[in-house]
Amino acid sequence: MLVVLVIAGLLVSLASLSLTRNPRTDLREEAQRLALLFETAGDEAQVRARPIAWQPTAHGFRFDVSSPDGWRTLRDDLLRPRNWDAGVTGADIDYPGSDTRASRVVFGTESIDTPVRVTLHSAAGSATIVGTGNGRYEVQ
Repeated sequence: MLVVLVIAGLLVSLASLSLTRNPRTDLREEAQRLALLFETAGDEAQVRARPIAWQPTAHGFRFDVSSPDGWRTLRDDLLRPRNWDAGVTGADIDYPGSDTRASRVVFGTESIDTPVRVTLHSAAGSATIVGTGNGRYEVQ
């Protein structure tokens, strides 16, 4: 009887361990979601014929659209401001070949753009979104 209880206890503990999410998987999923939003922002910039910029904020990120009065925050369903998910604590933007640190990613009105790398950081590690300049982004 005691052996059966021990085995049952082990099975319950293993089941509860498998139900918890992996923080690295969550981070990668957040990066993939952001990569898809980048593709959407690039397409939207072409349709609007106005540049759109992505900018990380203290607790998330936002997309801004260029207007005659400067940059204004988008508030539509897809490109609205959002808080970070998956425990993301920040993001770094790197344009390969540039020595200066960028504070935003700008999506131009042309289908060909500048290659960029955006790295998301969390306690679980980091995930990098790579844009090659052809409008598509992938997570590495």
